[in-house]
Amino acid sequence: MNASDPIPFVDLARVHGPLAGEIREAMDAVIAGGDFILGNALERFESEFADYLGVSEAVGVSSGTTALTIAAIAVGVRPGDEVIVPAHTYIASALALVHAGAKPVFCDVDGETGLIDLDSAAAAVSERTVAVMPVHLYGQACDMDAVGIFASDRGLAVLEDAAQAHGARWRGRRVGSFGHAAAFSFYPSKNLGAAGDGGAVCSGDPAVAKTARRLRNLGQLGKGDHAIAGFNARLDTIQAAVLGVKLGRLDAWNASRRRAARTYADRLPAGVGALSTRPEAEDVHHLFPIRTGARDLLRAELEVRRVGTGIHYSPAVHQQPPFASGTRSPRVALKSAERWAAEELSLPIFNGISEAEVLEVCARLEPSLAAPSTALAGGAT
Repeated sequence: MNASDPIPFVDLARVHGPLAGEIREAMDAVIAGGDFILGNALERFESEFADYLGVSEAVGVSSGTTALTIAAIAVGVRPGDEVIVPAHTYIASALALVHAGAKPVFCDVDGETGLIDLDSAAAAVSERTVAVMPVHLYGQACDMDAVGIFASDRGLAVLEDAAQAHGARWRGRRVGSFGHAAAFSFYPSKNLGAAGDGGAVCSGDPAVAKTARRLRNLGQLGKGDHAIAGFNARLDTIQAAVLGVKLGRLDAWNASRRRAARTYADRLPAGVGALSTRPEAEDVHHLFPIRTGARDLLRAELEVRRVGTGIHYSPAVHQQPPFASGTRSPRVALKSAERWAAEELSLPIFNGISEAEVLEVCARLEPSLAAPSTALAGGAT
């Protein structure tokens, strides 16, 4: 590629272009059948996705946020209960608990990975705590052995936020199969994305799945029989058809993301903070974050050099207006989450990114770091 070519942060056209024929065929089949709501393609995708994860149940819903809300209710979270949530995550992790009537209580994250810090989580536990939410952030697998012990010792449910981690593994087992329930998002830019919004609640517990199915469909047991106050939150059949086409490519796409991440790791300029490889984890690199004390200036420099970037997530969740008071324990400092929020910058990574593009990002990153404004502000950490 040429040194002047733009490098996008995400390019969904590269995913959909080669699959356009198959996607149209799958969508046409739904249109011809007319089963747009809770149709055959949805049932088929739910079964295939459950098999892929190694769980007995997958329940398609309207978004990842809705998946977290329904999963929380299905595992027994009730109004007034508290759930421990890392303060460095997408706001939906916490908003979903609010929608379930619960109170998110924030804990800090690990300085190296941005994943949940269980020592901090332990300090946030109170007599009202009923669950903990490990977030598999950036496509990294949390240490689910440690999370399981933490939760079991305290009698807590485990609610996995796997919205960014489709296909990731911890010690050979796919995330989404460890907790009492897990939530996935199929937002278009995810490793496995729909052609619109979508999500899934996954569980090895048939009772949890049964409740999730009722909740997504207005609490309905049968036609006209509404046993509980549910939601209108079904995954559209046509979106499930699109996801069914893509699911068979997911492992290959994840492998390409790992190759891109390795190239970044090998070629990033000295001093740039990046995620390390952990031997127990097989991460899927939904995002590729770096850390710099001059984040906003570096982003501006890269924009001039036609490199797309993203920021995830700033401010930290506990600093957002809906959570500015009453959602943090006085015993818990959230300094690492706040530092992540101030320093994180995501470089381009997506299904289909080329090695040449990754190398070019690294080539353009070095002069951006050396630019006077960036260097004077502190450079990389």
